[in-house]
Amino acid sequence: MNTPSRRAPRPRWHALAAAALLLCGCASMAPPYEAPALPVSQRYADDAVQEGASAAATGWRDYFTDPQLQALIKLALEHNRDLRTAVLHVEEARAAYGIQRADLFPTIGAQAGMDRARTPADLNLTGQPLLGSQYQAGLGLTSWEIDFWGRVRSLRDAALESYLATDEARRAATVGLIAQVANSYLTLRELDERIALARQNIASRAETLRIFSRRVEVGATSRLNLTQVQTLLTQAQALGAQLEQARAAQLNALTLLTGAPLELPVAPGRLDEQHLLRELNAGLPSDLLTQRPDIAAAEHQLKAANASIGAARAAFFPRVALTGSLGTASAELDGLFASGSQSWTFSPSISLPIFNGGRLQGNLTLTEVRRDLAVAQYEKTVQGAFRDVADALSARRWLAEQLAIAQAALSAQTERARLSQLRYDNGASAFLEVLDAQRDLLTAQQQLVQTRRALLSSSVSLYAALGGGSMERVGAEAAAATPPP
Repeated sequence: MNTPSRRAPRPRWHALAAAALLLCGCASMAPPYEAPALPVSQRYADDAVQEGASAAATGWRDYFTDPQLQALIKLALEHNRDLRTAVLHVEEARAAYGIQRADLFPTIGAQAGMDRARTPADLNLTGQPLLGSQYQAGLGLTSWEIDFWGRVRSLRDAALESYLATDEARRAATVGLIAQVANSYLTLRELDERIALARQNIASRAETLRIFSRRVEVGATSRLNLTQVQTLLTQAQALGAQLEQARAAQLNALTLLTGAPLELPVAPGRLDEQHLLRELNAGLPSDLLTQRPDIAAAEHQLKAANASIGAARAAFFPRVALTGSLGTASAELDGLFASGSQSWTFSPSISLPIFNGGRLQGNLTLTEVRRDLAVAQYEKTVQGAFRDVADALSARRWLAEQLAIAQAALSAQTERARLSQLRYDNGASAFLEVLDAQRDLLTAQQQLVQTRRALLSSSVSLYAALGGGSMERVGAEAAAATPPP
């Protein structure tokens, strides 16, 4: 009577995999995330009137309307090396997140091998040397941790938040670069206007020196008056040389920001002849939480620190890992895939920390302290953002008053210079009075241009402080910011 052969039970790999995936669905041990309270007041003191467009919804092309400035910003966004470094850091963080995320899934690889060995005669029962071969091929499962306590998922979440924080830091660098280019361009235009005024004064005083030199030759005036005219001319020439040096340095700084060679001749006309900037609505301090990229970056870092606590807590619990293989084995190569050659191994393992010298507790304490540091850094970032907006609003308000005062002062100095010249021409005063009036007139002209540029720069600072263009992230940029699935 033939006894039916007993066949080895076949492993149900799909059932094992499904069970493992169900086991991995346990909740994370990270503490629930709670955003810190807003550590600033609810309104800005210097923004009583809410007018203008939202900075977050206004792209830089819409805010900066000067074509030359738009070209410079575009050039900087394409070639600035600091911004390029920030973009590469985003790619680095994205790759690191992909690596950490891969730990959630088993690592399966194909393997094939052959073993051939010779056993000496005195080491086997037959008394004859034996030659043996073994051929095998199959799929292997490397040690895969079943994430019972959410340790691996917490590490993945921390890596994801770090990646998102890096991307927000890139956006903050972009906004900062746009503001730097705009302010550098406005400063260059200011120097152009001041140089033009200095050149006009140099030409006027050179002509006055020629007239006074002729008067001295014919005895119509004293040499003291001539030296005073020479003093006026040299002062204007010295100011012109200083402004030319400052302009060259400013052009070099703008070249560094744009990352490309620039040739920008002295621009004619006044700085305020064109409407360079739009009016902005500052909104409420709470809006900064969604508009400022640096605040968003600090919050992502806080979430990453929070997730790291979950990983540190899970390290106290047992760690279960699976290792296995499924394939075929045979002593002959031609029997490798024959019937009955199936082979498999299944090796689960569990490890439980018993004594580690306080390492795990120290690691948990470290992650909690880092979370507290991230909270403090987040609050500091929010307060700094509030100050940036408040400073820009205050500057916009008071510089507008200073500009009105500077315009009135220039009108008064212009009239004073005219009256002083009339008094001198009629012999009612000494030329020293004309000298003082001309000197003060040049100073008033320069101060007016400087104040006008400072007022424009305050609007640029306000645009950057409010996270200018943060809602404009669409298309390729939004796709680049999306983490891998």
